[in-house]
Amino acid sequence: MLNVVILAAGQGKRMRSDLPKVLHPLAGKPLLAHVLDTAREFPAAKICVVVGRGGEQVRAAFAAPDLAWATQVPQLGTGHAVLQALPQFDAVPMHDAETAGAVPRAPTLILYGDVPLIRAATLRRLIEAAGEGKLALLTAQLDNPHGYGRIVRVDGKVTRIVEEKDADDAERLIHEINTGILVAPGAALARWLPQLGNRNAQGEYYLTDIVALAVAEGMPVVTAHPDAPWETEGINSKAQLAALERIHQRNSAEALMSAGVTLADPARIDVRGELICGRDVSIDVNCVFEGRVVLGDGVRINANCVIQDAVVGAGSIIGPFARLRPGAVLAEDVHVGNFVEVKNSTIAAHSKANHLAYIGDATVGSRVNVGAGTITCNYDGANKHRTVIEDDVFIGSDTQLVAPVTVGRGATLGAGTTLTRDAPPDQLTVSRPKQISIAGWKRPVKQKKA
Repeated sequence: MLNVVILAAGQGKRMRSDLPKVLHPLAGKPLLAHVLDTAREFPAAKICVVVGRGGEQVRAAFAAPDLAWATQVPQLGTGHAVLQALPQFDAVPMHDAETAGAVPRAPTLILYGDVPLIRAATLRRLIEAAGEGKLALLTAQLDNPHGYGRIVRVDGKVTRIVEEKDADDAERLIHEINTGILVAPGAALARWLPQLGNRNAQGEYYLTDIVALAVAEGMPVVTAHPDAPWETEGINSKAQLAALERIHQRNSAEALMSAGVTLADPARIDVRGELICGRDVSIDVNCVFEGRVVLGDGVRINANCVIQDAVVGAGSIIGPFARLRPGAVLAEDVHVGNFVEVKNSTIAAHSKANHLAYIGDATVGSRVNVGAGTITCNYDGANKHRTVIEDDVFIGSDTQLVAPVTVGRGATLGAGTTLTRDAPPDQLTVSRPKQISIAGWKRPVKQKKA
């Protein structure tokens, strides 16, 4: 069993936004969602999120039965924040001179809602370091430790953490910093938190002061380290958010390439969800993948495409400048070309829509050719309707299919047709006025200004 406290009460003033900081998106989902996903990799964990002002908005965004909530108002520091979470955890009775009442029995992992890239593998090392009855800190060595609390050691052993605002000149030269992430024995944490004072430069109850209390009790204080410094970087501004977005996207690109995906430029792909690729997939520049996207073997995504919650079959070619919206399911060897949009539609094998088309709420059969400028008119102003295009249909350019309508197998629709009734199979259907030429007609001439 593991208790997890996620501190998410920060107001995020430097974000200059009405949106709570932990709801700002990174890779298409809120910062807090990344931290929760990592915490949920520990299936036995009980998770409590500490929120502050505006916490109702955060709760509404993450309503889930596996989460407990605590509120920190006013915000008096990280130690005070963790204290608000303790009543949410399973406890055992404990009575002694210092503490009366229920004390959490499981070790407690402290995470931060604005530190989205922390990895489960790093946290496992930290938990293993804590073992039974030790306080474990996640620390890092930084070339420029400015702004961070410093790890103070004596004879190699951690004795305390000093915040930069309270550090002297010698302590500011220390390069080992506190990331804030730690694992503490549950009973000891409940014993220490009420003892914290706020006699410091910020007048707050620092969680880091539990280190000195642990040392005073003779409890071992151990450390573990992340594989990369960006794992523990927090977000306090839009600039920091953008910087971590690029790091996350680079990590995603490297994972895709390691799995065999060909990327024209790893710096110009955005994965804002889950991208699952088969063998020999290639992706050109400036493509965005949102939600859950599945690309089959041999799929080629050309430049400047946006694909959201879609499935693309093997050997298909998408783009350039195509958009696949939620519910788009393409079978093998489908071509969706430049400036073609597909939404809530299935397209069967070997069909093509190569230019300037909209396919919405449609079922398209095999070997269908959709001409340039074709649209399915799926919305009547109140309700959506479905278009059915059967196998081997040829649709001429600039055709409008006013749903609900069915185009029969093998039918041909002449260019410029507005189809309002079903088109019979194996016939040519045309809807357009008779062509005429008017002799003697002259085009208007623009009047010259006086």
